[in-house]
Amino acid sequence: ECGTNGLAIDAKGRLVACEHGDRRLSRMDFDGGKRTLADNFQGKRLNSPNDGVLKSNGDIYFTDPPYGLPNRFEDPMRELNFCGVYRVSLDGKVTLLTKAIERPNGIGFSPDEKTLYVAQSDPNNANWTAFPVNADGTLGEGKEMHNATDRVAKKEPGLPDGLTVDSTGNLWASGPGGIFVFNASGMLLGRLVTNERTSNCELSPDGWLFMTVDSY
Repeated sequence: ECGTNGLAIDAKGRLVACEHGDRRLSRMDFDGGKRTLADNFQGKRLNSPNDGVLKSNGDIYFTDPPYGLPNRFEDPMRELNFCGVYRVSLDGKVTLLTKAIERPNGIGFSPDEKTLYVAQSDPNNANWTAFPVNADGTLGEGKEMHNATDRVAKKEPGLPDGLTVDSTGNLWASGPGGIFVFNASGMLLGRLVTNERTSNCELSPDGWLFMTVDSY
């Protein structure tokens, strides 16, 4: 998985990318080339940024599991001994927000930006966690919203991965067997069953749901 993973568009229409292979968060500027926004924490190279979401103030929140490294958790190139959720502020400062999620993956904000959702792609603890967002942009203690480890055990394909949140606060999240839909309280409203490994999803402004499903 040495290419690029999560993508986002900032307020100026520029593409922000989580680059697995280059182990950095980058932005494609209109005057050509790419600008590195973050590639290390306290002097140690990031694992492999996976997914990101932009806050309305311009801050970028992103997850950093080791899935872009050839040997993942055991890769000798790995410099950090944990997987973090980070924030890059407009001044370029990289802040570690939490390392409580062992395998952080998809990430997204509630419409009011008071809650940050993080998916964990751990086959032994496949879940989604909701973190309260403090006034200064840091995170409070997370609370598990839903656990789908039993579906992994039943060999339903895939793990919690990418996610998106609609304007009413419902969470649409890829997971074992397809897409899970939760309300803001974490209640499972239903599932879209693909029976394939479903890795990411996004809602268009007019309400279409787009999904990446294995090779589809």
